[in-house]
Amino acid sequence: MRGKGEGSIFKDSRGLWTGVIELPSLNGERRRKKIRRKNKADLLQAMNEAKAELERLGDLPTKNQTVEQWFTYWLKQVAKEIRPNTLDGYRRTVQNHIIPAIGKVKLDKLTATHIRRVHDSIIAKGLSSTTALLAHRTLSVSLKMAVREGRIGRNPAALTAPPRKARSTLEALTLPEALAFMKYALDDQPAYRPEGALWATALLTGARRGEVLGLERHRITDVLDLSWQLLRLPLSDTDGRPDVPVDYEYRHLTGGLYLTRPKSSKSWRVIPLMDPLKTILERHMSETPENEWGLMFTKNGRPIGPDQASRDWRTALAEAGLEKNVRLHDVRHTTVDLLYAAGIPEDIIMTIVGHSTRATTRGYQSAQNRDRLTAAYAQFSALFTPPASPDRQLDAPPAA
Repeated sequence: MRGKGEGSIFKDSRGLWTGVIELPSLNGERRRKKIRRKNKADLLQAMNEAKAELERLGDLPTKNQTVEQWFTYWLKQVAKEIRPNTLDGYRRTVQNHIIPAIGKVKLDKLTATHIRRVHDSIIAKGLSSTTALLAHRTLSVSLKMAVREGRIGRNPAALTAPPRKARSTLEALTLPEALAFMKYALDDQPAYRPEGALWATALLTGARRGEVLGLERHRITDVLDLSWQLLRLPLSDTDGRPDVPVDYEYRHLTGGLYLTRPKSSKSWRVIPLMDPLKTILERHMSETPENEWGLMFTKNGRPIGPDQASRDWRTALAEAGLEKNVRLHDVRHTTVDLLYAAGIPEDIIMTIVGHSTRATTRGYQSAQNRDRLTAAYAQFSALFTPPASPDRQLDAPPAA
């Protein structure tokens, strides 16, 4: 068998000069591309151009290419350009919805009817129209690349109306519920519970799940430096390294867990550290041993994976007697609600939680913004530090 990029030249039964180029196999199946020209010189030129394109793209279009084959190729190509979480979403959509519905269809035969078939199959599974919308967007992005590479003449997803996004109501903890949960989380009887500081950090900062899990001790001073996050990265099936773009910044922790940079430098937030969180974290550092990764939060001496943290969060909610469907990521919504309740200006809220939907979102660099952030956190902290009273039970944990 000839290797990738090698080819043979012969005259077919019609007298046309024919060249065959070996392509990368798919699921163990041999794949070839045939090129035909009337004279040998034209064929040789066409084959050289095709080989150069094969070298650049890693694959070439063929008339019998299926949707499954195209999307398998596309995922490998797009992995070089997008962030892991986005890629993971694409992969799930392709594997769970697109390939099962239309994977066997020839790519060049794809029509708007096939796109609607994907929509309908998702709804038939009892999933929401939001899931169908995400699949439509995945189809549109991928097939746009297919048009650009000359594999199809037009994008059939662009000819199809996308599904409407379903209305959803995200649950968040109210202030009384947040106070009750803090009371539960920081109850150190009969012994200190280190996970309480983890939940308090999420609730009192609005930081993303990965930002809290990836918090390192040396980044905790009079401020919290949220410039790294802990993620589980997919590994390449060729060299075992993270399947990420070449400019993606990461540090390996253990197994599939990595510290990575947030998606843009504007998301690298530095926020004031004030009571009660300041005392909570100081207590946590004094009660827990340091670890080889320098992380603030571990479980059984190991880094905590995102999925594990989400499971532990739901367990903690249940143990605290809060029967609400609040995801760990949705704690950010509670934080935002409470920041508004404390009278914090909207642009400062955007800065604290790292939203990018407002052009006025600023970093912590300017002195004016530091003063505003500090004042804002003083207002916010007041929600959790009411005046002392004989029956008050939410005092910050005593020093060790």
